[in-house]
Order: sequence, then C-alpha cells, then structure tokens
Amino acid sequence: MNQFGGNWTEKKIEIVVEYAKAYLTIMNKYPKFKCLYFDGFAGSGDIYKNDKTDIDTIKGSAIRILEIEIPKSFDMYYFVELNEANKNELETTIRGKFPHRKMNSFVVQEDCNEKMKSMSSFLRKNEFYRVLAFIDPYGMALNWTSVENLKELGVDLWILVPTGIGMNRLLTKTGEISDAWLYKLETSLGMKRDAIRAYFYKTKTIQTLFGTETLIEKEKDAIKKAGDLYKQRLNEVFKYVSNMLPLMNSTGSIMYHFMMATNNSSAFKIANEIIKKFS
Repeated sequence: MNQFGGNWTEKKIEIVVEYAKAYLTIMNKYPKFKCLYFDGFAGSGDIYKNDKTDIDTIKGSAIRILEIEIPKSFDMYYFVELNEANKNELETTIRGKFPHRKMNSFVVQEDCNEKMKSMSSFLRKNEFYRVLAFIDPYGMALNWTSVENLKELGVDLWILVPTGIGMNRLLTKTGEISDAWLYKLETSLGMKRDAIRAYFYKTKTIQTLFGTETLIEKEKDAIKKAGDLYKQRLNEVFKYVSNMLPLMNSTGSIMYHFMMATNNSSAFKIANEIIKKFS
C-alpha cells in the first residue's frame, strides 16, 4: 500500500478522474480511435492517508480510472510500477475487482522512462490510438527525454512536477551543488547545468574591507520559478500547457505543481476549467 498524506493527494486524483470522464465523453464520439490510459507510477491501488486527525485508506488513481464505465471505459489500461510488492498488489486488485478488465489491463514492473519510450514508438506505428497519461513520479525519477519522446503524438499528459520536494531541495542556498544533484537536475529538466544555475541563481559584486567579492544568491521564489520553467519546457514539446496548480502540504508549503500538456485545444480548455475548479 502506498503511504502518502494530505488533501493534495485526493485533489490530484479527483482532477485526473474528472478529466478522464470528460476525455472519454469526447472520444466516445470518435469510435475510430482506441483510447489508452497510461499510468507511469501506478502504485498499489490504495493509498494510506494520515492527516494527523484521522487514518484512512483512499482509492488510488488506477482504481478510480478502472471504475469508469460511463460514458465509456478505456480500450486499454497500462500500469507501470517499479516496486514489485506494489505491482503485485495492484495486479491482484484488478483481477479480483475488475475481472472484465483482465484482457485489456496490463501491469508491468518496469522503469517508467523505458515504458514511455516504448509507448512513443507504439503510437508512431499505431495512428488510431489516443492516450491519456498520468505521471506522478517518485521524487525526480522522470527523465526529460521521456517527455520529449511524446512530441507530436496524440497524448494528453497530466504531470505532477516535484518543484518543492524535489528541485528546490537540490538547489542549495549557496549554489554549491554536488555533481550527483546537478546531474539529476539536468536529466529532469533536459538542460545543461550552466543554464540551470543562470536561471535559479543571481550573482552580485560587493565591496568589502578586503576588496571586491562576488556573491551567489538563490532566487527567493525558486519553487514558483521551477514550475514556470517546467511549463515552458513542456510548451517546447506540446502545443498547449494548462495553468499550473500548486499542491501544498498542511503547512502551506508548495510540494508540487500539477499541469496538463496536450496538442488539442479543446483538451487544453477543459483542463484549465478543471484546474480552476480545484484551485
């Protein structure tokens, strides 16, 4: 069972489910297209919630999506989960609660980056498939090249970007960042480290008792800037990127920015309407 907490967990799931229903309503008018739901970090199916006043179990996004029957269901479900125990639990749940999905549901234990690459290749060979993808990565496990592979494809991508709990933590106040952390930022953003430093840090020269000194300062709004940067990068791959929804913990600190990227103007409009509703 996945262990997370806070209302932001439920909010992201509600957004994806509401969008999925709107998505399927539209796609139901175009029977020539097959609809694939892709979840890159599917988890176990259930989420253990602890908000300090109550302990509860809520259905994860995978289960909520599988429950959708009206206006139609997806033609195929593809769940990726690297953790073996979570993968097995989700597989067992699907077999027990959704036996009618047995032939069109796949749960694989694999790195999401590899499966996104495979999905991109599949879509380039199968033009009548359309994909709704949900990427809720563990930390900064998603590589930018995985997103870049989706360019010009029929994919609506909902993505949770770890701006607060991921990027901001690697961007130290002093600017002294280890090679390992810089590499993680590079692979997550698809940018060279010099460009990352220039975006998140500013330098200034001051006069001291012993002469001139150059100081490096981290931008004060680094988390918001990280969200803006990722949205900008997404816009280099997709025609449209929705407004960002900051998801906060119980203390009001931003943990993630949630957004949707698409090549469809109607999908873009619907996503923004849903985000506005949950803001």
